[in-house]
Amino acid sequence: MVERIGAWLVASVHSTMSQTPSARRITLDVPDWPGSAAGQHIDVRLTAPDGYTAVRSYSLASWGTAPRIELAVDEVPNGEVSPYLVQELQPGDQLEIRGPLGAWFVWEPTGDETTTDGGATSAPVQLICGGSGIVPLMAMIRAHADTESPVQFRLLYSVRSPADVFFADELASRADSPFLDVTFIYTRQAPDGWPIPVGRATRAVLAAATLPAADAPAVFVCGPTGFVESVADSLVALGHDPLAVKTERFGGA
Repeated sequence: MVERIGAWLVASVHSTMSQTPSARRITLDVPDWPGSAAGQHIDVRLTAPDGYTAVRSYSLASWGTAPRIELAVDEVPNGEVSPYLVQELQPGDQLEIRGPLGAWFVWEPTGDETTTDGGATSAPVQLICGGSGIVPLMAMIRAHADTESPVQFRLLYSVRSPADVFFADELASRADSPFLDVTFIYTRQAPDGWPIPVGRATRAVLAAATLPAADAPAVFVCGPTGFVESVADSLVALGHDPLAVKTERFGGA
C-alpha cells in the first residue's frame, strides 16, 4: 500500500463533468502519480495571488497505478476550496496535490480470496455512506470489479433524493453483478413506490438493509460526522465488532 505524504505534485485537469446539482466530477493527469489503494485521499492546495494558501482533503474515486485520478467534489457554501473546484475549474488548469494519504480506511484485494472450487473465503464487505461519502467507497467498488473479486460487497447509500446520487449511471450499470448489492435510502424525496420509507438510516433500517453481525463483515462508513457517528453506534449496538467498523468523516471545505 502506497502512502506518499510529503511531495506536492502538479496535476493537470483532464476533464470535468456535473455530478449532482452541487457537485462536479474531476479527472486529473498526474505524471508522477505513485498509485493508490481504494479508499485513500489526497490534499489539494490552492494559492491566491497574494500568497495565501488553502489546503483541503478529498477522497479518491479511483485506485491503482494509472496516472489519471478522479475526484468528485460537493460544493460547500462559503467554502474556500470546493466552490472553485466545482464552479471555476476548467480542463487544462493545474492544481497542486499531495498523496495518496491514509493507510487505514482502505480495501485491497488479497489475491487469495477463492477456494479451489471457486468459493469465496474472505469476509464480506459492507459499505455505508451518506451523500458525497460514496467517493472512497466507489474506489473500493471499482477495485472489487477490476480484480473480479468474488468477495460479497453490499452498499447502503443514504442520499437526499435521486438527483443527488453520485455515480448514478455507474452504480446502475454494476447492479447486475452477483457480488454487489446496492440499496438506497432517501432522506427527503424517494421515487414513487420506493420500498424504504423516506428518512434517515435508523438502527431498524440498518438491521434490515445491511449484512448481519453474524456474517462478520468488514464495514466501511463514510459521510458527514453526525451520520457516521450515528451509523457506527447503531452497528455496534447490532452486534458488530467495533474494530471491524472503519469510519471516515468529512466537514466543510
